[in-house]
Amino acid sequence: MLKITKIKRNSIAKDLGLEIGDEIVAFDGHACEDELDYLYYMETDGFSLTVKDKRSGVETTVEVEKDEGEDLGVEFEKNTKIRTCHNRCVFCFVDQMPKGMRESLYVKDDDYSMSFSCGNFVTLTNLSDEGLERIIRLKLSPLYVSVHTMNPDLRVKLLRNRNAGKIVEQIKRLAEGGVELHCQAVLVPNENDGVELEYTARKLFEYYPTVRDLACVPTGLTKYREGLYPIGDVDKEYSEKLLTLVDKLNEEFGVPFLLPADEYFVKANRPFKDAAFYGDFEQIENGIGMTAKFIAEANEALETLKTKNDGGRVALNVKKRSLIVCGVSAENINRQLAQRCNEKIENLQADVLPIVNEFFGPTVTCTGLLTGQDILRALEQYKNEGGQFDEVVLPSNVLKEFEEVFLCGMTLGTLKEKLGFDNIRINYDGGYGFVEILSTNR
Repeated sequence: MLKITKIKRNSIAKDLGLEIGDEIVAFDGHACEDELDYLYYMETDGFSLTVKDKRSGVETTVEVEKDEGEDLGVEFEKNTKIRTCHNRCVFCFVDQMPKGMRESLYVKDDDYSMSFSCGNFVTLTNLSDEGLERIIRLKLSPLYVSVHTMNPDLRVKLLRNRNAGKIVEQIKRLAEGGVELHCQAVLVPNENDGVELEYTARKLFEYYPTVRDLACVPTGLTKYREGLYPIGDVDKEYSEKLLTLVDKLNEEFGVPFLLPADEYFVKANRPFKDAAFYGDFEQIENGIGMTAKFIAEANEALETLKTKNDGGRVALNVKKRSLIVCGVSAENINRQLAQRCNEKIENLQADVLPIVNEFFGPTVTCTGLLTGQDILRALEQYKNEGGQFDEVVLPSNVLKEFEEVFLCGMTLGTLKEKLGFDNIRINYDGGYGFVEILSTNR
C-alpha cells in the first residue's frame, strides 16, 4: 500500500476526495506494492483505484479517467524496505569483506524493483509466481539478472538455494512476456565456465534479442576467505582461453552477445575491444567496456585539443606535476594516456601511481575498490621515496556516490588532512575528465 502524505491543489486526487493519510490499496484490482505500481498506471488513460479511508478503514473503489502521463497529484510516505538475498553464493563478495565498514555495504539486496530502477543485478530466487507476473504486467524492463548458469543443478550448487533451479522457466516467462534482460555469469573456474558457459550462452541466446547479452565476470576474491568455498584465481592462460571461447561464440551468434569483463583483457595482455563492440554500454557498471569507453573519450578529448594551438600542443599557464591514482589493473592504460597528454600539453608532467589493494588483498586489482587508507599509504610512500606532485587525480568511483567517502569510511577531507595536501582533483567525467584535468591549471 501507498500512504498519501501530500495532495496538490487542483489535482485529480483532490477531485476524488482523497485525503492525507488515506492509503492506495490497488489499481485495477491488483494489489499496490510500491510506487512502481503508481508510476505504471499514471502512464495509462484510466484505471480503477481502491483506497482505504484513514478514519474508518473502509476500502472504496472508484473509476479514474485521465490523460496518459497525467498523475493524481499526490506524494507518498517513503518505503525504504528492500527485498534481500536468500542465497549463500559460493562467490559472494559481501561474505569476503572485513568487519567495521559502512553498515549499508553488508546489505545483500536482491530486489527486482532496484534492478529496474537502478540496474542492480538480481538472482530471482526470492521471486514468487505473483512477483513474476507483476514484472510482466508492469513492463519492468530492462532487468539485470545474475543467471550464472542455465544448468539448474549447477545453479543450485553455486547459489546454495533450492529455488535457484527455477531460472530456466523464469527466463522463458520473462522473455516471452517482453521483458528485456541483461544477464551476467560470475565465472567460477572449473564450475560454470568452459562447456557449461557454452551451454548457458546458447540457451540464453534462444531468446535474443529480448535477452540482450551475457556478461562474463571473474569472481572477486579478497584475502578474507578463510573457511569459504575454494575458488582459484584467474591467470593469463585462463583469460586467454575464456576470451577465445567468447570470440568463437560471438562469431557463431553473429552479434557481440557475450561481453567479457575488462579484467580478462588485462590478465591475457590482449588489446581491448573497440568501443563499438559494447553498443550503448548497458553493462558498464559491471566492468564491461569501461576501459574501451574511457580510451575512446580520452582520444576524442585529445583530438579536440589539437584545434586549440597551431603547433598541435596546448600550453598550461604554469608547469605542473600531476599524479594519477588507479588500481593495478588500470596502470598500463593510464600510463599510455598520461604519456599522450604529456606529449600534447606543454608544461605538463603526468605520472601514474598504481596502488596495491592491501585492504581487500592484492588479488583485488580494480580501481573502484581502492580505499582511502590504501590511497593515503601509497601517496605517503611515493612522497617518502622522493616523488613530487602538484596535484593528485582520483577517479570518482573510489568515492561513495554523492558523498566524498571511501569504502573504508575515510572521508576525502580526512585524506587531505592526513596527507597534508589539499589539491586533490576528482575526475567525474571518464576519459573527457582525465584530459580536462591534465590540460588545465586549478
